[in-house]
Amino acid sequence: MTSRNAKLKLGIIGCGAIGSRIARSVMKELKGAFEVVALYDIDQAKVGALAKRLNVRGGAARDVDDLIRRSDIVIEAVNTQATLDIVRAALTAGKSVMAMSIGRLLSDSSLFDLARRSKGQLILPSGAVAGLDAIKAAALLGITSITLTTRKPPAGFSDNPYIREKGIHLKDIARDAVLFDGEVKDAVRLFPQNINVAATVALAAGPGVKLRVRIIASPEVIRNTHEVVLEGEFGRITTKTENTVCPDNPKTSYLAVLSGIRALQGMATNIKIGT
Repeated sequence: MTSRNAKLKLGIIGCGAIGSRIARSVMKELKGAFEVVALYDIDQAKVGALAKRLNVRGGAARDVDDLIRRSDIVIEAVNTQATLDIVRAALTAGKSVMAMSIGRLLSDSSLFDLARRSKGQLILPSGAVAGLDAIKAAALLGITSITLTTRKPPAGFSDNPYIREKGIHLKDIARDAVLFDGEVKDAVRLFPQNINVAATVALAAGPGVKLRVRIIASPEVIRNTHEVVLEGEFGRITTKTENTVCPDNPKTSYLAVLSGIRALQGMATNIKIGT
């Protein structure tokens, strides 16, 4: 990020738990480097409430295109099928975009090609898992096997269509139950609200590396837990991250939200604010 003599304008798409907490952090701790200029959500009540709470000038954007036009950096925090369109539109417009819903990106590799050609940047926070730098380093010599095992309390999988289709009654789970064991693309497709971390690990490991994902509903855990085990010529690495859930949404790990804020903090250190 090059030095500038003005604040960068942020537009936030998605005013739920992640978008709201990022907005509050920017307004409180990073207001010297950034200015929130526009908010958008399909639930306009959320937009109005957040804009009023933070006194965001300009408030609600008319639509996604309006928000992108007004922003230097777009924060995507919706985690729906619209994620791909938002990222594509922002990059096409030459704007940078921080995608919080990384799992959605695995279904369209053309977005990464677009990011390389765009004047903007595609920013991917580390999310709810530790050890990504080590995974990237290990990939230089080659990863022969890598497994991500995610454990969450059963309630963390509520309202999941795949769970309903399989006839799984989350309230009846009395011991660890394997909900999924397979490839990463299937994991992020079937559990889009729960397993962004799988996409993050897969991207760190690099193309051609087959990531095995195991998703377990466990009444024994009180934190969302992600364990990564990988082997290769470099040796063996095991990491385990136990996340407190976000106070606003039990399906989201607090660390995932904090990683987005930390990414903005890192960018802020490279911004020179004029007097």
